[in-house]
Amino acid sequence: MADTPRTTADWLGLDGARVLIAGAGGIGGACALAYARAGASVTVVDRDQSALDAIAAEFDAIGARYELIQADLTVHGEGARVVTEAIEKLGGLEVLLHAVGINDRRPILEFTEDEWDHILQVNLSSVFGLAQAAGRHMVAQGHGRVLALSSVSGLLAHHSHGPYAASKGGINQLLRVMAREWASSGVTVNALAPGYIETPLTAGELAKPGKRADLESLVPAGRLGTPDELTGPALFLSSRHAGFITGHVMYIDGGRTLV
Repeated sequence: MADTPRTTADWLGLDGARVLIAGAGGIGGACALAYARAGASVTVVDRDQSALDAIAAEFDAIGARYELIQADLTVHGEGARVVTEAIEKLGGLEVLLHAVGINDRRPILEFTEDEWDHILQVNLSSVFGLAQAAGRHMVAQGHGRVLALSSVSGLLAHHSHGPYAASKGGINQLLRVMAREWASSGVTVNALAPGYIETPLTAGELAKPGKRADLESLVPAGRLGTPDELTGPALFLSSRHAGFITGHVMYIDGGRTLV
């Protein structure tokens, strides 16, 4: 007997899943649309209303089930408030993806302490607040998937990436400890670590003369990645097939961390 064909949503087990994504643009936006296409109900949080309006138009174009929340996750308590609101809007929560981040490419000697604090608040502290609140809910219900964007900069010592690299290395270890503490409750916690991806965060750097060629020369695949190339790994690690994968940093980098 021939196998019965399965849809992508059936295979992933995400049809009807309730997903919260922090970050409406770039990789976060691409993943939000991918979850929606897999049948999930998606809530997106961002502090930029124009970014939320843009993703709403894309959701409408594919007939997605979605909700939007405007919030600044660097404000203490906002992570918990957003998770509570998302659960109320969606009727539950199975998946969290944190995809918010900033970078400031300067040597370490040029940073003030306030500038350091700001990058750590946006990139790392907001992960703690949001994931802790989601983790409380998921541990209580006995299952869940927590994901956050890290970076190859969390492993490699890139010049002029001090605060950014520290924040991404911090994400790796924070998620590993969460994974250790929550594993027995059926909650997995993993990081997605992109290499050089063409997003609004990297557009300014790539526009500099010769910069694109310089970066491409460091990637064994010979090119830069796209946000859509993060969606498959995100969906897989959120799926029913990834229940025994936790505490893992998945590098999606065209081989950048090999050289």
